[in-house]
Amino acid sequence: MKVSDTLINDLAPQKFGRKGVIWTTSLIIISIAGIIAYIDQVIKGQVVTNMNDYALWGIYISNFVFFVATSFVGAVTVAVLRLTDNAWRTPIVRIAEIISVACIIMAGLTIMIDMGRPDRLMNLFIHGRMQSPIIWDVIIIPTYIVICLLLLYFPLLPDLAILKKHFSQTHPKLSKWYGKFSLNWTGSDKQKKIQLKSIHIIAILIIPAGFILQTVDAWLFSTLFRVGWDSTNMGAYFISGASVAGVGALVTVVYVIRKVNKLENYITEYHFDKLGKFLVLTCLIYLYFNINEYVIPEFTSKKEEVTHLNHLYSGQYAPLFWFVIIGGLVIPIIVLLFKKGRKPLPMFYIGLLVVVGSWWKRFLIVTPTLLQPFLPIQGVPESWHHYFPSIHEWVITFATLAMALLIITFLVRYLPIIPIQRTADEQEATNTNKPLSS
Repeated sequence: MKVSDTLINDLAPQKFGRKGVIWTTSLIIISIAGIIAYIDQVIKGQVVTNMNDYALWGIYISNFVFFVATSFVGAVTVAVLRLTDNAWRTPIVRIAEIISVACIIMAGLTIMIDMGRPDRLMNLFIHGRMQSPIIWDVIIIPTYIVICLLLLYFPLLPDLAILKKHFSQTHPKLSKWYGKFSLNWTGSDKQKKIQLKSIHIIAILIIPAGFILQTVDAWLFSTLFRVGWDSTNMGAYFISGASVAGVGALVTVVYVIRKVNKLENYITEYHFDKLGKFLVLTCLIYLYFNINEYVIPEFTSKKEEVTHLNHLYSGQYAPLFWFVIIGGLVIPIIVLLFKKGRKPLPMFYIGLLVVVGSWWKRFLIVTPTLLQPFLPIQGVPESWHHYFPSIHEWVITFATLAMALLIITFLVRYLPIIPIQRTADEQEATNTNKPLSS
């Protein structure tokens, strides 16, 4: 089908305005600050962090788990929507895929930042032992990155060919790059058939890969005999938590892109209503697993487990714990149950609250457990009894978050964030009352 000029002009990538330049420059500055801090950390060693023999996993691992979690829903949910051919997905899927790609790339980089000797990275591949869950992570993360990139790239082919023609006069160099990446797409029936089959195969592959990725991370914790992690609930707990973090991030990014690019005619209140219902469902499921994780052990656990829970309920981590539970789960559930709460602006604030709560939730999963070993902490410096990230850790962590946003920003700048060809096909099918075949 011929795509109208109006549709192309609406959905084709646009140059950054003044705010876009300021935004991008700010992210680059934060990223550079993080790179400088990391170089200093490599030179001086982990002594610049506040990690120690007890808090050996600090904010870096919390951040890693957050990135892994956020990448989950962008790929798995999109795959399910593609396989079931839900029509409302069209303006949302590519944004979700972009988030997924950015987060899983930064997850891979973040785990390297945590290594005291990054020069020994290749040893994980050369001398890794399959008995170790860490090696399972080393295998599944690169695999997941490749599948996510393919899931983003293959549906892009028709749009890249459209953009090649669209920018041929105004931006010939950009047009040339779009032409190279479009792989000589002409829209023939044979190409469409191969593309559709490829997308279905990738969508099927990414579902088990996503579940394996989340479960392996859960096993990394649960196979260590520690208070707070010694649970068979961890796999489902991590998957449900990942769904909350991912949908929250999707809602937030969709709102910002919709507002900045003036896409109100394509991403409507209907889509936010759908996302709101999806988010409240994931929050309810995750709240159930939180009850299972934190309430039931009060009736059955050993003294050490109860001590750990008391630190969360009423101890030093209580303000953060209750913010995560109430702010990150309970309030979103209450607000999103009402239709007015599923409007774009309330959804943006709820999504932002969920993302912040999800990040701190990973901090609570990691730090309190490490500081509650079975053997009491004694005979060590007083500073080892506590953990709070150092300046180096905060700067590097903010840099990784900025880099993730930078990847999203550049992909949004150069890719059509709403599928042009698919949108045109849907408009034609609506006008002629024909079912859409792909």
